[in-house]
Amino acid sequence: MFRATRPLANVLKRTTGLTGLAVHPNPLPKLTKTYEETLSVLASIPSSSVYRQGVEALTQRKLSIVKNANGDVAAVEKQLDEGQIEEALDIASDELSLATKMVEWKSWEPLEEKPEAGQWEYAGTAPPS
Repeated sequence: MFRATRPLANVLKRTTGLTGLAVHPNPLPKLTKTYEETLSVLASIPSSSVYRQGVEALTQRKLSIVKNANGDVAAVEKQLDEGQIEEALDIASDELSLATKMVEWKSWEPLEEKPEAGQWEYAGTAPPS
């Protein structure tokens, strides 16, 4: 009887079982590159931006997980806890896309128009004065 080990199972993986999400032939280098590109884009956002601070910390943590895994896809999947490695790639690509849009939108700049009175009040709560 043939018993597949985890590395052999990764080689034989033909599908993710998720519609529209194909198996990536070499996911860890692609994931590393995507995280590094995200960090590069975030560097163009002011360091005082809450978005930059949060995403940068999370991306650096994820990048260190990938780099310290020594090529073990299963370990990366377990530590990232984002499902299969292809799902982690999809999430990383989406974050890179959003970071690029945040730079384009300059979301850290003040509003162009003063908001109307009560615009930021929700469910009967008012912002601190």
